[in-house]
Amino acid sequence: MSEKLFGTDGIRGIANQYPLTANFCLKLASILSDAFCTQQHKVAIARDPRISGDMLFSALCAGFTAKGINVLDLGIIPTPLCTTLMPTLNVDMGIMITASHNPYHDNGLKLITADGDKFSDSQTATLEEKMSVRDYEFQCDENKIGKIIPVEAGFENYLQTVQNLASSDALTGMNIVVDAANGAMSAILPKIFQFLGANIISLADSPNGFNINQNCGSQHTENLCKTVIENHYDLGIAVDGDGDRIIICDENGNRLDGDQIIAYLASYFKRHNLLKGNTVVATIYSNLGLGKYIRSLGIDYQTSAVGERYVIEKMRQTGSNLGGEESGHMVLSDYSRTGDALLTAIVVCLGIKETGKKVSQIFPVFTPFPSCSKNLRFADKDIISRILENEEVQNCITEIKQQLEGHGVVLVRKSGTEPVIRLKVEDENADLAQQNIDKLLNCISKYS
Repeated sequence: MSEKLFGTDGIRGIANQYPLTANFCLKLASILSDAFCTQQHKVAIARDPRISGDMLFSALCAGFTAKGINVLDLGIIPTPLCTTLMPTLNVDMGIMITASHNPYHDNGLKLITADGDKFSDSQTATLEEKMSVRDYEFQCDENKIGKIIPVEAGFENYLQTVQNLASSDALTGMNIVVDAANGAMSAILPKIFQFLGANIISLADSPNGFNINQNCGSQHTENLCKTVIENHYDLGIAVDGDGDRIIICDENGNRLDGDQIIAYLASYFKRHNLLKGNTVVATIYSNLGLGKYIRSLGIDYQTSAVGERYVIEKMRQTGSNLGGEESGHMVLSDYSRTGDALLTAIVVCLGIKETGKKVSQIFPVFTPFPSCSKNLRFADKDIISRILENEEVQNCITEIKQQLEGHGVVLVRKSGTEPVIRLKVEDENADLAQQNIDKLLNCISKYS
C-alpha cells in the first residue's frame, strides 16, 4: 500500500469506501483477534450516532465473534467515556467508531488499548504490515464462536466523575448555551449541566444519523454564538461529534479557540495548586503567544507533535496533568484518559463563576502572535505526498524557516484524518507572516 492506513487518530475515511467498508472491518477484526485479543478474548466497541456506525459495528462484530472473541457493546457514547471505561472492563482492547468532527458520510476507527490509551505507533505499524497481506486467509474454529454482550454506559458513568469535580449546585446562577453537535454527547451534555444547577439552552441534541456536526458543534459555532447573544447568556459551549474537543464563545459571541482554553486552564491549575510537574503541554501547531504567556506564569511549556496521543505521551514524560491542542482537545489526566470536552467545560465554568467576571473580561487570556493559516484540500493523499516531497516546495519551506528563525514559525503538515495540507505561518510582524504564506501558497500551486 502506498498510503498508511492509520493517521494521527486511527483510520478515517468515507463510509462504504475503502478502508471504511464491511470487508475491511471483517479482516481488521480477524487480525486484531489473533494479534491483540489473546488474553481475555474480549473487545469493547462504542460508536457515535452517525448512520454508518451500525454497519461498521456489525462487520467488526462478525469478524471478532467468528474468531471466538466476545464483544462488549458499549452503545453510543463519547470517545472520552470509552477510553475511561476501558481499564474497568477486563478486555484486551477497544474500538471507538467515529469520525469525530467530520460530517456524517465520514467515519473512522479509533483503536484503544486495554488501559484506555490510543494505539501506539508501533502497534499501528504491526497492523499496517498484517493488513497489507493481500492473500490473508480468514481462518475460524467451529468450536470457538464469540457473542455480543450489551453493556450499559452513559450519563451515570459521567456523573460519578463529575461529582468528584463539583457539587450538584456548583453552577447555579450561570446561564449557558450548550451545543452537543447532534453527536455522542447529546444525551449527556445537557443533563450534566442541569445537574450542576446551570440554566441552559440546549442545541443540536437530537441525532438522527445524518445531522452530526451539521452546522453545529465545535466546527460550526455560528448558531451557538447567535443564541448566546440573543438570550443574553453568559457563554456558549460546543463539543464535536464524539465529545473530545471543545470550543467556547463569550457573552458577546466571540469564539475562543483551544489555545485560549489551554492558557486559561494553566492559570486556573496554577492558582489552585493543581498543576503537576509545573508543566503544560501543547503542540507545535499552537500559537507562539501561548508559550510566551504560560512561561510568564512561571510554568514550563512543552510542545509535542500534532495529535492528542502525542500530547499525552509528552504529558507522561514530563509528569504533567494538563495538555491540549489548538483544535480544542483538552486532556485533564487527573479525570480522563484522553481529551474530554465535558469535563473541560465544567472546570472552565467553575473558574469563571469563581471570579464573578464576565467571560469577555477573562478572555482572551493572551494576545496571539499574528498568524496566517490555510487548509488545502486535494482529491487524495497521494497528491499530497507528491507535493510535500517536491524539492522546490521543500526549499521554499526551508527558506521561510530561516527567515523567521527566532521570531516566527512556519508549519506545513498533512492532516492525519483528511486529504488536506495544513499551512500556518506566524510572526510578530503580521505583514511578514502574510508575505510568507503567500509565497508558500504560490509555490505549492505549481504542483497541485
